[in-house]
Amino acid sequence: MIRIGLTGGIAAGKSTVAARLRERGCLHIDYDALARQVVEPGGAALPAIAAAFGPDAIGPDGTLDRAWVAERVFGPDAAPGARERLDAIEHPLIYQAVARAERADAASGHPHAIVVHDVPLLAEVLADLPFRFDHIVSVEAPEATRIRRMVATRGMSERQARDRIRHQGTRAEREAIADVIIDSTQPMARMCEQVDTLVVRWQAEAEA
Repeated sequence: MIRIGLTGGIAAGKSTVAARLRERGCLHIDYDALARQVVEPGGAALPAIAAAFGPDAIGPDGTLDRAWVAERVFGPDAAPGARERLDAIEHPLIYQAVARAERADAASGHPHAIVVHDVPLLAEVLADLPFRFDHIVSVEAPEATRIRRMVATRGMSERQARDRIRHQGTRAEREAIADVIIDSTQPMARMCEQVDTLVVRWQAEAEA
């Protein structure tokens, strides 16, 4: 089994690359999706988030008030260490879910040769992850492009988009840990060809 770390700045095009990897038969473990699961009603992270940030973090319907929490974690008036407090609550629960997904795949009778860990903040958490990667891919695009995408497709203001970027690692930090860089501004066909070439190479490594 080959384990791949997939990362990239917000709105850099990582989801497009992840979709292509799934199409090519890779197991895709989405850390963002797992992060959403742990804050669903009854999720393991909710009580700790309410204790750390206050009861207003949880809406009347028992769901996480994402906008309220995001403003206090990413906004211009965020308290020092707010992001770290949230990460300390969510990350261990996410890692446990990832380990369960890998174990289930290994026990399925038809395990995947390539397992992709889709980790938006990989550069920030790599040293603390209980997993090690054979290769790391970073998907990148210019900051101005990413801001336009967030405003157009995610309903963010330009200020909110810049705040999100500011609270992530830099492109240089991501590229420092990656052995493959994918430019998502290239034509789609060319990007898919690059991904397909990587998959063929990784499959050969897994079989060696």
